[in-house]
Amino acid sequence: MHENDQNAGGLRFDVVAGLTAAAVVLPKAMAYATVAGLPVQVGLYTSLVPMAVYGWLGSSRVLSVSSTTTLAILTGAQLGAVVPDGDPAKLLTATATLTALVGALLLLARLLRLGFLANFISAPVLTGFKAGIGLVILLDQTPKLFGVHITKQSFFADILSVVRALPETSLLTAAVAAATAIVLIGMERLKPHSPAPLIAVATAIAASWIFHLGAQGVSTVGHIPQGLPSVTLPDLALVQQLLPGALGIALMSFTETIAAGRAFVRPRDPPINANRELVATGAANVAGSLLGAMPGGGGTSQTGVVRAAGGQTQAASLVTAAAALATMLLFAPLLGLLPNATLAAIVIVYSIPLIQPAEFNAIRKVRRMEFGWAIVATIGVLIFGTLQGIVIAVILSLIGLASQTFHPRITVIGRKRGADVLRPLDPENPDDETFEGLLILRPEGRLFFINAQDVADQITALVGQHKPRVLALDFSRVPDIEYSALQMLQEGEKGMTERGVIVWFVGLNPGALEVIRRAGLDTLLGPDRLLFNARAAIERYTALNALSANAAGLVPDPKA
Repeated sequence: MHENDQNAGGLRFDVVAGLTAAAVVLPKAMAYATVAGLPVQVGLYTSLVPMAVYGWLGSSRVLSVSSTTTLAILTGAQLGAVVPDGDPAKLLTATATLTALVGALLLLARLLRLGFLANFISAPVLTGFKAGIGLVILLDQTPKLFGVHITKQSFFADILSVVRALPETSLLTAAVAAATAIVLIGMERLKPHSPAPLIAVATAIAASWIFHLGAQGVSTVGHIPQGLPSVTLPDLALVQQLLPGALGIALMSFTETIAAGRAFVRPRDPPINANRELVATGAANVAGSLLGAMPGGGGTSQTGVVRAAGGQTQAASLVTAAAALATMLLFAPLLGLLPNATLAAIVIVYSIPLIQPAEFNAIRKVRRMEFGWAIVATIGVLIFGTLQGIVIAVILSLIGLASQTFHPRITVIGRKRGADVLRPLDPENPDDETFEGLLILRPEGRLFFINAQDVADQITALVGQHKPRVLALDFSRVPDIEYSALQMLQEGEKGMTERGVIVWFVGLNPGALEVIRRAGLDTLLGPDRLLFNARAAIERYTALNALSANAAGLVPDPKA
């Protein structure tokens, strides 16, 4: 009985959270549909099927899945390229095809176990990318705030077009947009996660009906079909055109979904399973594509509403989906009175958080190079477009990874005087002891084709500086050695031997040792030059020195 009471209490919380989320999510979803250049009802469709499917399959207890600002602008860019004339029937078919492709790519990623791609874009680059998206959305929606029209060209050209069009502003349209913004911002500040979008939409619809705003020049949404969406099948002929964009949208959908899911995990919640998320979001998009949904994914702000309202399970998402269904069946005629300026204000208010100056500043303080990447990612979106911006973001992330691994740290190891502590030589510890004729070098990180030559150059330079008889390479911080790096080590060992420098390999990790053995390098070196750790190298060298000291004038033979 007690367990039943607990379940009932939890369900009550989920119902309240689901209805609260619906009050926030549904108006925003309709607004995001307009960002993508689609009818507002597509936002409702995206809050119905994908949200319900994820509710059954997802690994997060509270993640809310529908459309997001980033996915909306990416979808709009792709659809605009494929259906430039904006034909409604073609748009719906293209949307179904794009959404199905996104879902299929996510499911394929699961089959290939590509869950690690959730972290494929670095945080600084993602910060810059989202800032660029935010600026594009702000400019895209600005004409709707003032009731003006421009011919879209490029970001910077559109800024000039908006400025030139401002004298034609509809003051009544601007007043509606301003009132909406005041309601949204004011309520969010007074009570975060409140149903501000619902109140703004309801107020705007009431004002449109009472004051006949449509007849006074204020653009409204217009007719919305009442009832369930009709089944729309993807068009295979569009697959080739839509595939590149679908790849980018799938990547961003998964990235945002994982980020939102992880952000709201509580200590007792099950961990977010990346591969299960691929299945859930993939199935959600495939199912949604058949019933008019645009590409969707998990959203941070809407999930925050669910958590703040006390949501505990995915029953909250099912309640939100039910609210979307009720809206389609009962309130579609009223939604037709909604001013487009209200939707534009909603989009702008909830897109501004994409632009995070404080995050840029934090990156700049810690790493100026990554700050540069963030700026380049932003500019890339503004100049080349949103879909191309994803490619730029991925390339920048890969360049960042390559630059960080291109020049791995190689330190000279000494011993703290009077203690059995080995550590890198540092000017702050001038009393650390070294051993004449023995140079211990410790590379750090994976050795592979990108950094193999750089490692070789660093080692050669340090050997030339210290002129040792024995070079002990401490691989304790090297998890793996790729084939190109292995060749570098083989050639380097041969070159050092020709120069009269004996090379010891020290502290090989299991993975690196296996590579050395497969290449036969362990046989070449012999057991005397494969040592357990740096301490063993020091002990062996010291012992050899002591033995050779018995014969005056003889140089120690490290190979003995």
